[in-house]
Amino acid sequence: MRETRIAEGLPRAASRGPLVLLGGPTASGKSAVALALAERVAGLEVVSADSQQVYRGFDIGTAKPTADERARLPHHAIDVVEPDVAFDAAAFVRVADEAIAAIRARGATPLVVGGTGLWMRALVRGLIDVPPADPAMRAELEAEVERLGAPAVHARLATLDAETAATVSPGDARRVVRALEILRLSGKPASVLRREHREAPPRHDARWVVVDPGKEALDARIAARVDHMLAAGLVAEVTALLARYPRSLRPFAAVGYAEVVAHVLDGVALDATRAAIVRSTRDYAKRQRTWFRKEPARWVRPDEAVELLAEMLRGP
Repeated sequence: MRETRIAEGLPRAASRGPLVLLGGPTASGKSAVALALAERVAGLEVVSADSQQVYRGFDIGTAKPTADERARLPHHAIDVVEPDVAFDAAAFVRVADEAIAAIRARGATPLVVGGTGLWMRALVRGLIDVPPADPAMRAELEAEVERLGAPAVHARLATLDAETAATVSPGDARRVVRALEILRLSGKPASVLRREHREAPPRHDARWVVVDPGKEALDARIAARVDHMLAAGLVAEVTALLARYPRSLRPFAAVGYAEVVAHVLDGVALDATRAAIVRSTRDYAKRQRTWFRKEPARWVRPDEAVELLAEMLRGP
């Protein structure tokens, strides 16, 4: 996979004015809320925070807004890169910051909408400023683990960064090595870097709203969405993508795509594929709920969200 080239570090200067973020689990109705909101708020534009919608060609399985929907409501941070280009949270923050600045320069109103909680948090809070991996140093530390054993190297980490060591299993060689690598390269324990990040001012003055119809309703929405995607040609989309890209491509591991890849290449029956997508999507939605509960958000049902967001975007 090709790498995006991004400058190191993210600016922490907060944007002017509050930034409203609409999050929620997949299939919770975020896109419908945004479209309805556009009828109430003139000049509204969406900045998508979806880690799959950035990839061109991955359309049906990501529930990417249609051309008609984008004509009704401008969307940004969609179709940003080809599927074989690596794109991470730092790259998203830069794309989103540029979009937000351009939207405001036009006198319009940005609304960040998505289900990728890490990206939304990175946009608001920034990312912990840890040094990139050093191949030579990592090889040296991995050789120590091989020679002494992970528990012994973990014990050394405990003497240097007890707080981080307490969160890492003594047998987790990868994380032990990374913690020691960060300490050597930055001169600071990872726990100190995390503390500095928590105490730093936010990049944006954020107002969070999470839309969630409740588990039973969401389960039904997920099943209906999977049926719609399959009827809309998800299998044909994946087949065409597999003709261009290898199965190992990162976007193919996403919920919905991984299951259809198994159907196309491994012969998994379509009814079993549908059941697997529904199950994986429900599990993913559960993880999304857990993530968003960590944010200072107002939780509302879809039918309550438009009025609340309209009030927030109108301001005092």
